[in-house]
Amino acid sequence: MAVVELVAGLIDVFADAPLTGNPLAVVQDADDLTEAQMRRLAGEFNQAETTFIMRSERADRKLRSFTASGVEVGGAGHNALGAWLWLGERGELGALATPRTFHQEIGADVLPIRLERIDGRVHGHMRQASLRLSPPLEDVARLAAALGLDAGDILPEPKPRPADTGAAHLMVRVVDAGAVDKARPNAEALFAVLESAPAEGCYVYAFDADAPDAAYARFFNPTIGLWEDAATGTAAGPLTAFLAAEGLLKSDATLAIEQGVKMGRRSILRVRLTPDPELSGAGIVVLAGTLRL
Repeated sequence: MAVVELVAGLIDVFADAPLTGNPLAVVQDADDLTEAQMRRLAGEFNQAETTFIMRSERADRKLRSFTASGVEVGGAGHNALGAWLWLGERGELGALATPRTFHQEIGADVLPIRLERIDGRVHGHMRQASLRLSPPLEDVARLAAALGLDAGDILPEPKPRPADTGAAHLMVRVVDAGAVDKARPNAEALFAVLESAPAEGCYVYAFDADAPDAAYARFFNPTIGLWEDAATGTAAGPLTAFLAAEGLLKSDATLAIEQGVKMGRRSILRVRLTPDPELSGAGIVVLAGTLRL
């Protein structure tokens, strides 16, 4: 059987230095891979997510992303941003001396991403879908228990609620950064809460209305086998839009969300409201090579 060779590697997304941010495995020219092969390769890389870059009839590129457990994920988060940063850093998209807009096919959506090279590094600005909200969660005591928190750690306003700009995640505001770090979720209990919400993952965050330019967060997603994520663009975008919908941010605000600290992978996710959320960041290629199958 003929050996198939593909370009692949790792990029740290939302990172200013190697081995920070959120690592993403990337496989280029993956059109001829079967879905079963993609799932197995995602398990082989064993990262939070692996993104496969393919041709598209609707956009400049088509992206498919899978977790290490083989679950396909959508939305425009670090899985998508990292793939474009990878292409840009490897010279696949031209010089990028001036900003250029590309379009990406992710599931049923075609979404824009703007790339530019600043001080030698490629920066991406990625528009997400408009905010969609589900009804608030009423059983806060059950949620608190699932997160390993006291009921009083969870603030009553805004109520915990699924928010979606590409993937639905449960937004849970707690009293301060200490309460964020205190969370010790029970995977089975949190899975049950998220299933009933319904939501894919849980974004536990601290936000001070007197300092509305920053937030501190952790992300848990037992529904796809992801215990904790270092930087979650599909949660940062809806959080920013949700805070604006609740009147806690202006409709054109910019929010810097610090995540991954407890994992030793500090990440800063920057979201600007346009009014739809636009996620920005850069990355560092830490490994590039040839994948042989």
